[in-house]
Amino acid sequence: MTTEDLAQIHIFSTLQADELKPLVSHTQIHSYLQDEILIHEGDPLPARLYAVLKGTIRITRTAATGKETILRSLSTGEIFAAPALLGDGIAPATVIAETNCQILTVERTALLNAIRESPDIALRMLSVFNQRIQQMHDIVHGLVSERAIARLARYILRSASEHGTEKNAIGDHLNVKLSYYHIARSIGITYEECVRLFKQLQPTATYSRGGKITILDWDGLEAIASGN
Repeated sequence: MTTEDLAQIHIFSTLQADELKPLVSHTQIHSYLQDEILIHEGDPLPARLYAVLKGTIRITRTAATGKETILRSLSTGEIFAAPALLGDGIAPATVIAETNCQILTVERTALLNAIRESPDIALRMLSVFNQRIQQMHDIVHGLVSERAIARLARYILRSASEHGTEKNAIGDHLNVKLSYYHIARSIGITYEECVRLFKQLQPTATYSRGGKITILDWDGLEAIASGN
């Protein structure tokens, strides 16, 4: 465990090595295999900061009917499990390793001491949580008032913004692979409806084997996302 590891976490990225050094002895790194469950919904959470050091995790909730909803996927540098620090200490969702990953944890008391020395850490954390609350508000609003195809278009655009794109022969290829199942569970539709809606999105975007999405017409996709 080194200060370089801590510096990979976004909320610590602007701190100097001497500012991070006091946290090292209060930090642990845990490794998980792909599809392994890190945290079960309803589990008690030790009072720690949780962050992704390497790999990608998926955060889900399951309704009483058994239907799973994917709330978000997080990758290297991102924090999660906020109730461990700010809430009732109970996991509000299940966390699963999408890939082999390493999770970094920092004891709450040590984190609070670091915040006293560098208040920007708290501001960065609040910014992250505020952004996620806004995203959740947008999702709920979309489920209530928007057509499914608009939600799908917005999800593609948001994924492109978060993960970036790379030009290929026909358009802009998303730097993240998204399965029909993942997308459907993220925007509140069925697998079959997701397949059908992608056909309707053409020629603004295409889906190909392995979860590869290519944006062909940015303006057209944005028009669909806005309800036009």
